[in-house]
Amino acid sequence: MSTAETEVIYCDDNLHRLALLPSDSVDLIYLDPPFFSNRHYEVIWGDEAEVRSFEDRWEGGVYHYVDWMRDRVMEMWRVLKPTGSLYLHCDWHASHYLKVMLDEVLGSEHFQNEIVWYYQVGGKSKKRFGRKHDVIFFYTKGKNWTFNGSEVGMPRKTGTKSFGGKLGVDEQGRPYQDKIAASGKVYRYYLDEGKIPEDVWEIQSIQSQDKQRLGYPTQKPEGLMEIIIKASSNPGDIVLDPFAGCGTTLVVAHRFKRHWVGIDISPTACNLMKRRLVKVGALEVKLIGMPASIDDLKSLKPFEFQNWIVDRVNGIQSNRKSGDMGIDGWTFMLHDPIQIKQSESIGRNVIDNFESAMQRAKKQRGFIIAFSFGRGAHEEVARVKRQGLEIHLVTVDDLLQRLDEFFVLSGVSAGLPGFEAAPLPKMDATRHSAEELIRSEGA
Repeated sequence: MSTAETEVIYCDDNLHRLALLPSDSVDLIYLDPPFFSNRHYEVIWGDEAEVRSFEDRWEGGVYHYVDWMRDRVMEMWRVLKPTGSLYLHCDWHASHYLKVMLDEVLGSEHFQNEIVWYYQVGGKSKKRFGRKHDVIFFYTKGKNWTFNGSEVGMPRKTGTKSFGGKLGVDEQGRPYQDKIAASGKVYRYYLDEGKIPEDVWEIQSIQSQDKQRLGYPTQKPEGLMEIIIKASSNPGDIVLDPFAGCGTTLVVAHRFKRHWVGIDISPTACNLMKRRLVKVGALEVKLIGMPASIDDLKSLKPFEFQNWIVDRVNGIQSNRKSGDMGIDGWTFMLHDPIQIKQSESIGRNVIDNFESAMQRAKKQRGFIIAFSFGRGAHEEVARVKRQGLEIHLVTVDDLLQRLDEFFVLSGVSAGLPGFEAAPLPKMDATRHSAEELIRSEGA
């Protein structure tokens, strides 16, 4: 039996990457695919890679979406060990279609639970009952599987109404509850032992002020993943998330000493996952499939390129609705403006426009990043310097080969900051609409 390479993030279409993984090689798969819902909601990081994937999934309606999912689930089932488990997370838009597909592909005899994740916030309506839950389908591959119910025990409720008996304390002072069965027999439950969770989990969703929040609309709370990972895997097992998003599954797997593999089509998401994992102490994180050369970066679509640049300099994405007009991001620590051009031989007019944007932002220093700059651009930079504005022209090759020099220029005196020291970015999912990205895709 081959073993999958672990502690690795693949930037790739998961169908292609799953096909390259060995059969029977992972112990637990959790997938949270973008739901079949509003496409505005699904455009998360502003990557055209996402738009291409989502457009493929939407064309043809829900049946096309289910077929798109079927191909991937078949590969996941292949790479899952005979003792492994699979959890598929979805909502009301397509859960019933997906359940039928899962029974067909995996076999209804392998189905264990339909788990309801209930959350109190959101879903309110004056026209219908509030939609306040997601569904997680739990399947196991073989006759024997890992299930550590005692590892995720929940506190028992006290009070006679909960158990139909009496509350007492034993010789060691441990509180217990007697439960009287229909047969008349009395069973004793110790309240501090907890009980295996039932199939409805009440866990708070990620809120706007939550310190876990990274701006990813479908981000799931770590507490939800903790139950799944602890219940259906053991330390040293391999956990796979083929729609890894912002990396919550991988972070929780690392915390509980599981090995992990993540796949996501978005370069922005993959960069964020690596940074998040490093911050929680994952020292050997391999990132495979990311753009790594000038030719790779030239082939990116415009917003993917912009995201790559801002991530590379550990910056902050500019909200398109903020009125910055020509500012695509802000530098690490000092928050100086950045303009990004996916072009060669940038000329004088770009410098003039950026000068106006800097003045509106009341900043004395800024950076323009492009593949190359013409003579007129350098002359204009020299002119505005005499007026007290400091504009640095930085090439993409500088960022690939001499990143530490950029950080010194941007005011980080110690040079290249470690990922563990840098704050994680707060991404704004609304800064590019689906329509903008689709137009860019066709450009």
